[in-house]
Amino acid sequence: MAGELSSPMLSDALVILGAAGIVIPVFTRFRITPVIGFILIGLLVGPFGLGKLVYNYPLLEHVTITDPEALEPFAEFGIILLLFTIGLELSFKRLWTMRKLVFGLGALELIIIGGMLAIFLSMLGQYWTGALGLGLALALSSTAIVLPIAGTTSPVGRAALSMLLFEDIAIVPIIFMLGAMAPYAQNEGWEGLLDTLWLGGLVVVALLVLGRLALPRLFAQAARTKSPELFLAASLLVVIGSSLATAAVGLSPIVGALIAGLLIAETEYHGEVESIMEPFKGLALGVFLITVGMSIDITTIWDNFGPIALAVVLVLTFKALVTGLLLRMMGARRSTATETGILMASPSETTLIVLAAASSALLIQPGTAQFWQIVTAIGLTITPVLARLGRIVARKVEPAPELPPEDRGTPRVIIVGAGRVGRLVAQMLTVHGKPYVAIDSDADLIETAKREGYRAAFGDAARGHALRNLGIENALAIILTMDEPVLAQRLTSKLRKAYPDLPIIARARDTRHAAELYRSGASHAVPETLESSLQLSEAVLVDLGVAMGPVIASIHEKRDEFRIKIQQDAKLEVKPKLRTSNVGAAG
Repeated sequence: MAGELSSPMLSDALVILGAAGIVIPVFTRFRITPVIGFILIGLLVGPFGLGKLVYNYPLLEHVTITDPEALEPFAEFGIILLLFTIGLELSFKRLWTMRKLVFGLGALELIIIGGMLAIFLSMLGQYWTGALGLGLALALSSTAIVLPIAGTTSPVGRAALSMLLFEDIAIVPIIFMLGAMAPYAQNEGWEGLLDTLWLGGLVVVALLVLGRLALPRLFAQAARTKSPELFLAASLLVVIGSSLATAAVGLSPIVGALIAGLLIAETEYHGEVESIMEPFKGLALGVFLITVGMSIDITTIWDNFGPIALAVVLVLTFKALVTGLLLRMMGARRSTATETGILMASPSETTLIVLAAASSALLIQPGTAQFWQIVTAIGLTITPVLARLGRIVARKVEPAPELPPEDRGTPRVIIVGAGRVGRLVAQMLTVHGKPYVAIDSDADLIETAKREGYRAAFGDAARGHALRNLGIENALAIILTMDEPVLAQRLTSKLRKAYPDLPIIARARDTRHAAELYRSGASHAVPETLESSLQLSEAVLVDLGVAMGPVIASIHEKRDEFRIKIQQDAKLEVKPKLRTSNVGAAG
């Protein structure tokens, strides 16, 4: 009996793991996001794909999803892990600085788009309560797909994050409001909303207090055991416990997951937690995308191709225009507003939740709900295509910076990052008469740097055209100064493949990160923790009366000793010290 019960579950697990093993390598090879691959796999193995043929061909049962509904908890868990890792990338300080964007831009985007869509749908004959539910549902955008594409540090990522955070917060009031507007509802919905808000507030405060007190001790104990399994268990305990706590009082579990991530981000263990959770988040997110693909019925789409295609085009175009205009009104650059608007145009996975709530409240008919569910699934599927289209249009609207033709042939150092570290490097290069140009995707940093006299240009170094426009093919060296470990590692690997002889000097968070940068191809990786220790040693030795010459010599020896050790830890051939003759030749 146990074997019979577990057989469908094992079959589904085999399909999912097989999909992950096939989709990710194949789509990565062709530089296509795996998001599309997972959705297509869901379409293929779901009830509207090969699942239709199981009755005639029983063997297909082993390569199809036999119980799509059984995957929904895993899909929800994937979204929870995604919000948890987003919290890890943020901090309370950064979230506080974003409050105007979250509750200003985010609220405006949802209210204006949702309201205008509701007016349009009511003009088409939909009753106003159902039109409002549909408008708010379609105004939402996909956290699960948009943020992995845009990140959280670029101007596009920050703008998208602020709107998505507000949408995630607003989802609970929206669902309660729909319930209160149901034909059979009286005041229970509004009373339930008030109860949820004050109970949710108490739970959030309790999580913040307990997290501040307990999490550092919990992860310190896990770290002392030096057991990755225990560290993973502690991480899952925190995220699941926080999610269950907020879900128990009626809030969305993703609110608890985000709070858990923010709390751990304040500890010194956030880097380890982020790295250990990454594979689980990716796999669980893949399950969610497979469930999206399984909801697409090709037959229904074909039978209603005209109305569905028109609805998809109108919704995407309207959302892109309104979002872009709002961003421009709030001071965003044309390229940022354009790219963010197009990226945020598609509906969300939470759109499906709101549609289900509106349908169960009898605000819309089941057929209407199914129509917009298909529109939503198609929108989610083409989100990566929208991201690529947004980048192309943004480049047309506001081209990347180019040096004058006479400057492009001049050898110079390219500094990626115009923040505190980048500006200090620029100062030292200027002192010694070495030409440079700094690049950063933060328009405010670039304006500040230019105002202070630095040679700087706006652009995203992760995109090859921005560096090519700055003349990277003739660069003396490139210096990565941003405090973004994953981005630094990816950019190092990309640059090393494209420019094998280019000296790449990268800022590392610690010795472990430095080893990863060396494995990715860095010529030199400078750990912040090591350099601060060496500077402290230099200061105390000089204060104790040791001559400056021997102190500096010993500091250099110790630095070389650590560099060799890090390279050995990275299992690389120990490299000689970076030659400075080329840099010096630029005079």
